[in-house]
Amino acid sequence: MTHPLRKHIEEIITVTDEEFHFILSHFEQVKKRKNQYIVQEGEIVNKEYWIIKGCLKSYFVDHTGKEHILQFGMENWWITDYESFVKQTKSKISIDCIEDSELLYISLENREKLTSEMHKMERFWAKKSKIGRISLQNRVLSLLKNSTKEKYNLLLQQYPKLFQRVPKKMIAAYLGVSRETLSRLNS
Repeated sequence: MTHPLRKHIEEIITVTDEEFHFILSHFEQVKKRKNQYIVQEGEIVNKEYWIIKGCLKSYFVDHTGKEHILQFGMENWWITDYESFVKQTKSKISIDCIEDSELLYISLENREKLTSEMHKMERFWAKKSKIGRISLQNRVLSLLKNSTKEKYNLLLQQYPKLFQRVPKKMIAAYLGVSRETLSRLNS
């Protein structure tokens, strides 16, 4: 059976068995329970996570105590506080497990080492970064131009399984609406 990370990588680049074992040697595996964090606001982040199994959320809490969800992460997704990871500054967000989760992580040092020793992986992460920027642009555009109902329907269309895995109050926090508003959209 092919390792899920290899399948993920080979969506963009091809690797030999030897290359994949070299890539995998730069990662560590970790299991986290539901409600455990992988990133806390205020810490300097040194790891980028790839989700083998589970569901996570990245979020911040504003000065009134309201939670704002920036991103959900599910199987085959990458997640971290990228500003903190790249610039080695204090994290502005937190990332928690919504479900029991299995993750692979790569440290900043190992990622830099891997990309300098294996240029294929530099291409892989460049492509993943471009895909991520497109997703972010689409999310911002949706927030700015779509009605709440349109944002809800778009999320449901793009990620139908998310609605079975995530409580409605988290969907509301992601869409930037109240739980009551979300309930009206469902009726």
